[in-house]
Amino acid sequence: MGITDPADMHRAVDEAFNAADLDALVALYEPDARMVRIDGSVAEGSEAIRAEWAGLMAMGGCITSTTRYAIEMGDLALLRGDFTFTSSDVEFGSSTAEVVRRQPDGTWLYIIDHPSGSAD
Repeated sequence: MGITDPADMHRAVDEAFNAADLDALVALYEPDARMVRIDGSVAEGSEAIRAEWAGLMAMGGCITSTTRYAIEMGDLALLRGDFTFTSSDVEFGSSTAEVVRRQPDGTWLYIIDHPSGSAD
């Protein structure tokens, strides 16, 4: 079952990531979605986004997110959340900037994901 409220996107990411379910994580994105990498370059499409999440998942940690807002306008919504990644070796976090789009079936998927959207 897909996400029917854009405010639930961060929860869905947490659940998929913390269950090490890479397929469920990538399924939260449209096939041609974009994700901004830590270096500012852009991962384009499902396979590139899968590689980004797989790299983080390989670190064996846990993600905890808090949604700060989800502002809808028609079939788009702007999201911002705060997250923390914690593993036995490292802890870091940031504030995100994301855009999701309502699909024909009423569910929402990421089209733009900027995990460190608050960084300079």
